[in-house]
Amino acid sequence: MVASKQNVGIVGAGLVGSLLAVFLARRGFPVTVYEKRPDMRRGEAEGGRSINLALSERGWRALRTVGLEKKVRDLSIPMKGRMMHDEAGKLSFQPYGIEGQAIYSVSRSGLNMALMDASEEAGADLLFDVPVEGIDLKTNEVTVRGGDRFRHDILFGADGAFSVVRLSIMLQTDRFEYSQHYLEHGYKELSMPPAQGGGWRLEKHALHIWPRHSFMLIALPNLNGSFTCTLFFPFEGGVSFDKLNTEANVIRFFTEYFPDALEQMPTLAEDFFANPTASLVTVKCAPWTHHERLALIGDAAHAIVPFYGQGMNAGFEDCSVLDALLNDCDWPEALALYQQLRKPNGDAIAELAFRNFIEMRDKVADTEFLERKRLFTALHEAYPKEFVPVYSMVTFSHEDYAEALAQADLQDGFYETLREQDMLGTDPDSLISLWRDGFGSRK
Repeated sequence: MVASKQNVGIVGAGLVGSLLAVFLARRGFPVTVYEKRPDMRRGEAEGGRSINLALSERGWRALRTVGLEKKVRDLSIPMKGRMMHDEAGKLSFQPYGIEGQAIYSVSRSGLNMALMDASEEAGADLLFDVPVEGIDLKTNEVTVRGGDRFRHDILFGADGAFSVVRLSIMLQTDRFEYSQHYLEHGYKELSMPPAQGGGWRLEKHALHIWPRHSFMLIALPNLNGSFTCTLFFPFEGGVSFDKLNTEANVIRFFTEYFPDALEQMPTLAEDFFANPTASLVTVKCAPWTHHERLALIGDAAHAIVPFYGQGMNAGFEDCSVLDALLNDCDWPEALALYQQLRKPNGDAIAELAFRNFIEMRDKVADTEFLERKRLFTALHEAYPKEFVPVYSMVTFSHEDYAEALAQADLQDGFYETLREQDMLGTDPDSLISLWRDGFGSRK
C-alpha cells in the first residue's frame, strides 16, 4: 500500500491522461495535468482528424472502477457487428460475438470532456494552454512554455504518439529503444448527417465497412443520428489521396467505389477538402519507466493503428493495471511491475491491430474468411470456455493481448489443418477434440 502521497504530474489531458488523473486523484495524490491545447469544454472541440472510438470490455472495466460506466453508457451506441457494403450496395452483417456482445461507438471529445470533469471532481488540477517543452530527468522537473519549471515526485507521459516526455528520455539517456512505423495509408474524417426528420440513414447498431482491398471506408453511429465516416486510403499511387485533388475527382471516385455511401453524404466534397489527411503510426519503445519515478502510458508508450479499436482500450487498461498495483506496492515497485506486465501486451496489440487492418480491408468479404468465422463462432458457442476466437479474446475479455496473439497463431494453424484434412464441415463436438489434442493444449 502506498503510504505517502507524492506529488504527481501528468503530461497530456487526453483520454488516458484524464482517466489516469481520476484514478490517482481518487487515491488522494496531488495531481497536476499539463495540456498544450485549450480546454475543449470551453469551446468547439478540435475536429477533422480524430476517429470515433469503439469502447470494449477493457475500457469499460476501467470506467466501471472509477464510477463512470453509467455516464459513458449514456454517451455511447452499441454496435453488435460489422455491416458490410459491397460495390453494388448489397449488405451483409457479421456479428462481433455471441448473443448480447457489442462494442460501443462513443464520441472522442464527449468522452474526453466527461473524463476531464471527473478528474477535476476527484481533485486533480488541469492546466490548459500550457505546452510542456521538456523534462529534466535528474530532477523530474517539467519545463513549460515561458520557462517556468515544476517538480513532481512522480511523472507520467500521457502525451500521445509524438510524446515530448518520451523524446526527453530519448535525448537524455543511453540505450533507449525506439521505433516508429507508418502505414502507406492515411485517413480522412468525413461525415454523414442525420436523416431528414431525424434518425440514422444506416443501421444504427453496426459498424459499417466498405472494404475495397487496398482501401476502405468505415462509418460509426453518433447519438444525434449522424455517422462519423473515415476513409483509409494510400497517400500515393494510382488510387490515392494524391489523385483526389479536385471536387470532381472525389465525386467520381465515390460514385465508382462507394455509391450507396455517396447518396447519404451531401457534404462530401466540402468535408474532404476541409478536413486534414492524417497518418497512421505504430510506436514501440523501451523502457517505459525511468528511475522508478517517471513512466510512459497510453500512446506515448505504445501507439498503434486503430483497426482493432484497442488504442484507447489498451491505454485505459494501462491505468487499471497500475491502479491495482498501487493497492499493494509503493511507487518504485508498482512502476517496475507496470512495465513488466504491460510492455509485452503493448507489443502484442500493435501486431494484432496491423493484422486486423489487413482483415478489414481485404478479407471481410472473402468466402474463406466468412467460412472460418462461421466455424469458429459455432465452436465458441458450443464450448465458450475452451475455444475463444481471437477477436472475442481481445474485445470481450481481459486476457492478455500477448496470449491473444499466441492464440491467433494457433487458430491459424488449426484452420489450415481443418482445411487440409477436408474437415471444415465437421460438427463442433468432433472439432473440439482435435483442438484439445493438437492445439488448445499448447496454450
